Amino acid sequence: MNNGVYRAGFATTQQAYEDAFDQLFDALDTLEARLGRSRYLLGDRVTEADWRLFTTLVRFDAVYHGHFKTNLHRIEDYPNLSNYVRDLYQVAGVAETVSLWHIKQHYYVSQRTINPTQIVPKGGEPDFARAHDRDHVTLRAAG
Repeated sequence: MNNGVYRAGFATTQQAYEDAFDQLFDALDTLEARLGRSRYLLGDRVTEADWRLFTTLVRFDAVYHGHFKTNLHRIEDYPNLSNYVRDLYQVAGVAETVSLWHIKQHYYVSQRTINPTQIVPKGGEPDFARAHDRDHVTLRAAG
């Protein structure tokens, strides 16, 4: 996932961008379907794979969607993915490690080849503290 976002964002030809874009959204579609059957990527327990995906998903709507031109859908447009990222964000101690202000500042200011003006957009910040529905996935899978 993370590699796909960067391949699209740093593409130097239209074809390279479109190939990376298509692969990225195919992967998001696959993850959306998987998370409809399983609370976490590999079952009913959080693993390192979930945290690695989380770091990409938590940045997606605020940065990658616009900055890297990966704008077919937002994570908020995927019911399972958006609930999943909120589920992980709401794990004790996690919210304190996420600063969308800092994330946006880093990407929009440091990557001058993509954003030469260094303007940081004001919007695009999902509410990760909003309720999620991931409990039902575990119950459905077990039942």
